[in-house]
Amino acid sequence: MKKEIETLQVHPFLPIYDKDSQILILGTFPSVKSRENLFYYGHPKNRFWPLLAELFKENIPLTIPEKKSILRNHGIALWDVIKSCDITGSSDNSIKNVVANDFQLIFKNTKIHSVYANGAKAFDLYMKYAFSLTNVPIKKLPSTSPANAAFSMERLKEFWNEIL
Repeated sequence: MKKEIETLQVHPFLPIYDKDSQILILGTFPSVKSRENLFYYGHPKNRFWPLLAELFKENIPLTIPEKKSILRNHGIALWDVIKSCDITGSSDNSIKNVVANDFQLIFKNTKIHSVYANGAKAFDLYMKYAFSLTNVPIKKLPSTSPANAAFSMERLKEFWNEIL
């Protein structure tokens, strides 16, 4: 097995939001698959898109335009806490040398009233690097990552139902 090397990565795509966004969902940093696809939650086993589709009673979005549409139709903004970091592969546990995104632009230009972290690591990183600058509280939701095997889709829905 090839050993992955920790490398500096810069977030390769923009946040998704518009002036009507009311909810912001934050991840940590895009996975290797997401960086390759240049869009959020690009790993085929990540449950983010199927979960949103189920919560909003819509078809699972498959294309980037469909994914953007489901977000905009439901007032959801999507971004990650980290602008750049050293990371090995997709491992959140390997993240070092964090530079956080500047959230002021998104908060000033939207109607966001609730911020949610997709997982404990996103929550912890937001609290460590961004909260003191934004003073906007964040709520922790269980990660939709396939690495979070402790949460079935049903259990995820119970917690994520809060965004409705």
